[in-house]
Amino acid sequence: MAKIGRNQPCPCGSGKKYKHCCLPMEQAGGVTSPVAQMRVSLLSEIEKIQRAAVDKKERLRELGVFIFFSQDNGDAWVLEVSDSDAVQVAEGGRALDAPVDENPETIEINWSHTFALQDRKLMLTSYQDQKETELAGAPTQQINGAIRRIMKRYSPELLDQVHVRTDETDAAA
Repeated sequence: MAKIGRNQPCPCGSGKKYKHCCLPMEQAGGVTSPVAQMRVSLLSEIEKIQRAAVDKKERLRELGVFIFFSQDNGDAWVLEVSDSDAVQVAEGGRALDAPVDENPETIEINWSHTFALQDRKLMLTSYQDQKETELAGAPTQQINGAIRRIMKRYSPELLDQVHVRTDETDAAA
Protein backbone atom coordinates (compact mmCIF):
# COMPACT_ATOMS: atom_id res chain seq x y z
CA MET A 1 0.00 0.00 0.00
CA ALA A 2 1.32 3.45 -0.85
CA LYS A 3 2.15 5.92 1.88
CA ILE A 4 -0.85 7.99 2.92
CA GLY A 5 -0.44 11.68 2.11
CA ARG A 6 -1.30 14.22 4.83
CA ASN A 7 -3.97 15.84 2.63
CA GLN A 8 -5.54 12.60 1.39
CA PRO A 9 -8.80 11.32 2.87
CA CYS A 10 -8.16 9.31 6.01
CA PRO A 11 -8.28 5.54 5.35
CA CYS A 12 -10.46 5.08 8.45
CA GLY A 13 -13.39 6.38 6.41
CA SER A 14 -14.16 9.43 8.56
CA GLY A 15 -14.22 11.74 5.55
CA LYS A 16 -11.60 13.99 7.15
CA LYS A 17 -8.11 14.63 5.82
CA TYR A 18 -5.54 12.21 7.24
CA LYS A 19 -3.67 15.09 8.96
CA HIS A 20 -6.84 16.07 10.85
CA CYS A 21 -7.86 12.54 11.80
CA CYS A 22 -5.61 9.54 12.51
CA LEU A 23 -2.16 11.06 11.78
CA PRO A 24 -1.82 13.03 15.05
CA MET A 25 -2.75 9.99 17.14
CA GLU A 26 -0.39 7.79 15.15
CA GLN A 27 2.47 10.29 15.59
CA ALA A 28 1.77 10.44 19.33
CA GLY A 29 2.09 6.67 19.52
CA GLY A 30 -1.45 6.26 20.82
CA VAL A 31 -2.85 4.46 17.80
CA THR A 32 -1.40 2.11 15.24
CA SER A 33 -1.61 2.96 11.56
CA PRO A 34 -4.97 2.61 9.78
CA VAL A 35 -3.50 -0.32 7.83
CA ALA A 36 -2.56 -2.09 11.06
CA GLN A 37 -5.98 -1.32 12.54
CA MET A 38 -7.72 -2.77 9.47
CA ARG A 39 -5.55 -5.90 9.59
CA VAL A 40 -6.42 -6.54 13.23
CA SER A 41 -10.07 -5.74 12.64
CA LEU A 42 -10.23 -7.85 9.47
CA LEU A 43 -8.83 -10.96 11.14
CA SER A 44 -10.99 -10.35 14.20
CA GLU A 45 -14.13 -10.05 12.06
CA ILE A 46 -13.23 -13.20 10.12
CA GLU A 47 -12.89 -15.09 13.42
CA LYS A 48 -16.23 -13.71 14.65
CA ILE A 49 -18.08 -14.70 11.49
CA GLN A 50 -16.45 -18.13 11.60
CA ARG A 51 -17.67 -18.63 15.18
CA ALA A 52 -21.19 -17.64 14.13
CA ALA A 53 -20.99 -20.16 11.26
CA VAL A 54 -19.75 -22.92 13.58
CA ASP A 55 -22.75 -22.13 15.84
CA LYS A 56 -24.92 -22.11 12.66
CA LYS A 57 -26.17 -18.59 13.34
CA GLU A 58 -27.03 -16.03 10.69
CA ARG A 59 -24.95 -12.86 10.99
CA LEU A 60 -24.01 -9.97 8.71
CA ARG A 61 -21.42 -7.30 9.50
CA GLU A 62 -19.76 -4.45 7.59
CA LEU A 63 -16.19 -3.26 8.09
CA GLY A 64 -14.80 -0.67 5.68
CA VAL A 65 -15.31 -2.13 2.20
CA PHE A 66 -15.91 -5.67 3.54
CA ILE A 67 -19.13 -7.53 4.24
CA PHE A 68 -18.97 -10.63 6.46
CA PHE A 69 -21.92 -12.99 6.66
CA SER A 70 -22.73 -16.42 8.01
CA GLN A 71 -25.67 -18.68 7.28
CA ASP A 72 -27.60 -21.15 9.40
CA ASN A 73 -26.11 -24.00 7.34
CA GLY A 74 -22.67 -23.21 8.81
CA ASP A 75 -21.22 -21.43 5.78
CA ALA A 76 -19.56 -18.00 6.03
CA TRP A 77 -18.23 -15.64 3.39
CA VAL A 78 -16.27 -12.39 3.15
CA LEU A 79 -17.19 -10.00 0.33
CA GLU A 80 -15.09 -7.03 -0.80
CA VAL A 81 -17.33 -4.40 -2.36
CA SER A 82 -14.98 -2.27 -4.49
CA ASP A 83 -13.82 -5.16 -6.73
CA SER A 84 -16.73 -7.58 -6.04
CA ASP A 85 -14.41 -10.26 -4.67
CA ALA A 86 -15.48 -13.08 -2.36
CA VAL A 87 -13.97 -15.90 -0.32
CA GLN A 88 -15.51 -18.60 1.84
CA VAL A 89 -14.21 -18.71 5.42
CA ALA A 90 -16.47 -21.45 6.85
CA GLU A 91 -18.23 -24.43 5.34
CA GLY A 92 -20.81 -26.71 6.93
CA GLY A 93 -20.09 -25.45 10.43
CA ARG A 94 -16.31 -25.81 10.09
CA ALA A 95 -13.99 -22.77 10.01
CA LEU A 96 -11.66 -22.70 7.01
CA ASP A 97 -8.16 -21.23 6.99
CA ALA A 98 -8.47 -17.49 6.41
CA PRO A 99 -6.62 -16.74 3.15
CA VAL A 100 -5.09 -13.53 4.52
CA ASP A 101 -1.43 -12.66 3.98
CA GLU A 102 -0.34 -9.64 5.93
CA ASN A 103 2.78 -7.59 6.41
CA PRO A 104 3.35 -4.15 7.95
CA GLU A 105 2.49 -2.40 4.68
CA THR A 106 -0.36 -4.37 3.11
CA ILE A 107 -3.10 -6.90 3.65
CA GLU A 108 -3.56 -9.41 0.86
CA ILE A 109 -6.53 -11.72 0.58
CA ASN A 110 -6.51 -14.70 -1.76
CA TRP A 111 -9.98 -14.23 -3.22
CA SER A 112 -11.53 -17.35 -4.73
CA HIS A 113 -14.61 -15.85 -6.39
CA THR A 114 -16.24 -12.71 -7.70
CA PHE A 115 -19.81 -11.96 -6.70
CA ALA A 116 -22.81 -10.20 -8.18
CA LEU A 117 -26.37 -9.65 -7.08
CA GLN A 118 -28.71 -10.66 -9.91
CA ASP A 119 -32.48 -10.97 -9.64
CA ARG A 120 -32.32 -11.09 -5.83
CA LYS A 121 -29.74 -13.89 -5.94
CA LEU A 122 -26.09 -13.86 -4.89
CA MET A 123 -24.14 -15.27 -7.80
CA LEU A 124 -20.54 -16.42 -7.36
CA THR A 125 -18.05 -16.94 -10.17
CA SER A 126 -14.98 -19.02 -9.38
CA TYR A 127 -11.62 -17.56 -10.43
CA GLN A 128 -10.32 -21.11 -10.92
CA ASP A 129 -12.77 -22.38 -13.54
CA GLN A 130 -15.11 -19.40 -14.19
CA LYS A 131 -18.05 -21.55 -13.05
CA GLU A 132 -21.02 -19.47 -11.91
CA THR A 133 -23.21 -20.70 -9.05
CA GLU A 134 -25.97 -19.27 -6.92
CA LEU A 135 -25.30 -19.11 -3.19
CA ALA A 136 -28.62 -20.41 -1.89
CA GLY A 137 -30.00 -18.78 1.22
CA ALA A 138 -27.64 -15.79 1.10
CA PRO A 139 -29.05 -12.64 2.75
CA THR A 140 -29.18 -10.77 -0.56
CA GLN A 141 -31.42 -7.96 0.64
CA GLN A 142 -29.08 -7.20 3.55
CA ILE A 143 -26.02 -7.50 1.31
CA ASN A 144 -27.57 -5.11 -1.21
CA GLY A 145 -28.23 -2.58 1.55
CA ALA A 146 -24.69 -2.93 2.88
CA ILE A 147 -23.23 -2.41 -0.61
CA ARG A 148 -25.28 0.74 -1.08
CA ARG A 149 -24.18 2.12 2.30
CA ILE A 150 -20.51 1.39 1.54
CA MET A 151 -20.68 2.96 -1.94
CA LYS A 152 -22.32 6.04 -0.43
CA ARG A 153 -19.78 6.26 2.41
CA TYR A 154 -16.64 6.13 0.25
CA SER A 155 -15.77 8.15 -2.85
CA PRO A 156 -14.74 6.27 -6.03
CA GLU A 157 -11.23 7.73 -5.60
CA LEU A 158 -10.95 6.37 -2.06
CA LEU A 159 -12.30 2.98 -3.12
CA ASP A 160 -9.66 2.84 -5.86
CA GLN A 161 -6.93 3.50 -3.26
CA VAL A 162 -7.94 0.34 -1.39
CA HIS A 163 -6.10 -1.74 -3.98
CA VAL A 164 -2.40 -1.84 -4.70
CA ARG A 165 -2.20 -2.40 -8.43
CA THR A 166 0.78 -4.17 -9.95
CA ASP A 167 1.82 -3.73 -13.58
CA GLU A 168 0.47 -7.23 -14.25
CA THR A 169 -2.89 -6.40 -12.65
CA ASP A 170 -3.14 -3.06 -14.47
CA ALA A 171 -2.44 -4.70 -17.83
CA ALA A 172 -5.21 -7.23 -17.23
CA ALA A 173 -7.76 -4.59 -16.20
